[in-house]
Amino acid sequence: MMKVDKSCLKNCILISGTDQILSQKIADNLGLKLVNRTSDTFSDGEVHVQILDDIRGKDVFIIQSTNPPIDQHLFPVLLLADAARRGFAKSINLVIPYFGYARQDRMAEPNTPISSKVIADILHSVAVNHVITIDLHSAQTQGFFDMTIENITLEKQFAAYIEKHYKKDSFAIASPDAGGVKRARKIADLVHCNDVIIIDKNRYVKNKSKVMNIIGDPKDKNIIIIDDMIDTAGTICHAAAALKEKGANHVSVMATHPVFSGNAYENLSKEDIDKIIVTNTLTVKPELTKVDFIDISEILAENIYQIFSHK
Repeated sequence: MMKVDKSCLKNCILISGTDQILSQKIADNLGLKLVNRTSDTFSDGEVHVQILDDIRGKDVFIIQSTNPPIDQHLFPVLLLADAARRGFAKSINLVIPYFGYARQDRMAEPNTPISSKVIADILHSVAVNHVITIDLHSAQTQGFFDMTIENITLEKQFAAYIEKHYKKDSFAIASPDAGGVKRARKIADLVHCNDVIIIDKNRYVKNKSKVMNIIGDPKDKNIIIIDDMIDTAGTICHAAAALKEKGANHVSVMATHPVFSGNAYENLSKEDIDKIIVTNTLTVKPELTKVDFIDISEILAENIYQIFSHK
């Protein structure tokens, strides 16, 4: 448990979105209580929220990942932010451990939106002053925000897990695509691993990919695939199968965000993947028994605390 000087947090207010478990863990680390609020849905689907405690002159932190289905979890946060503004909050801070739409950070095809920019503009329109998030899919997304944003990266936490659970020189680090090589090499450097394998893939349609080539030799090695998220798990499963075909002994997958949409649970239950390590930025169903979690509640609590302790 982190050490906290409560006098620094006298102006801090925490409001939970739909993920009460993560929000409560953050509150426990800070020694604070979550503010009372209601969230109801009318019969026609309209959402109504209300902050029940006095927030006038307070620094409000709204905690909510964009869980699937994203829009159903994002919209109540916008309403809570507007409610905080109309309740005369001193500042409105949004803690979004998993920021959805971050993959849509450019016009990949003609006549398509830059959706992450649209979401950033919407947050600005409801007077959000500051955003805290974890492992954005693309670092350039930070440039879309007209407010301050902190993108917490978890390379050190991943490296600490690897050093604790894997013997030195018993493993190799793998990137599931060319875009993730930088992240994989960072973690490999932290754990003093010189063996980095790159999986070259070709994506034919959205959320579906086919492994084309493996750069490096996985034979007789324990492989740890590093990625920022697991969505439908198609890419990861193809990668694991290709590594096993090339002689890998054991394949683990380590990712920040367990999005687990579509057929993810079915895909991840296949034998090619021996272990899955993810954080609790999103809620995971208990049916997957080979999942291990890295808790990010203390990291987020420390980030919030530093805002006040350095004032």
